[in-house]
Amino acid sequence: MQWLGHYNYWIYIALMMIGFYAVIAKPNLVKKVIGLGLFQTAAFLLYISIGMVEGGTAPIAWEHAILYVNPLPHVLILTAIVVAVSTLAVALALLIAINRAYGTVESDQIDAQNIKSGR
Repeated sequence: MQWLGHYNYWIYIALMMIGFYAVIAKPNLVKKVIGLGLFQTAAFLLYISIGMVEGGTAPIAWEHAILYVNPLPHVLILTAIVVAVSTLAVALALLIAINRAYGTVESDQIDAQNIKSGR
C-alpha cells in the first residue's frame, strides 16, 4: 500500500492521459486546446512534486532547519504558468480566426473544406 502515499503522481498520470486523449482523439479544436492545458497542468504538478522534500522547511536561513525544500522547481513552474497562459491566449485567438475563416472549429470539417477548395 506504499503506492497510495504517492497520490500526487497518480493525479499527474491521470491528468496527463486525459489531456493526451483529448489532443489525439477529439476533432474539436477547443477541446484540443483544453487537452493541452491539462497536459501542461500535469507537467506542473510533476515538477512541484519533485521539488518537495518530506520534513523540509522553506529555504530561509534558520538555525533549527536541517533539511530545506528545493525552491528551483517552484520558480520554474511560476515561469511556465505565465508561458502557458500566454500560449492559451494565442491559441484561443487563433481559434477565433479559424472560426471566422471556416465557420467551424471541427478539424475534420476544416480538412474537408480545404480538400474541396484545393488548398
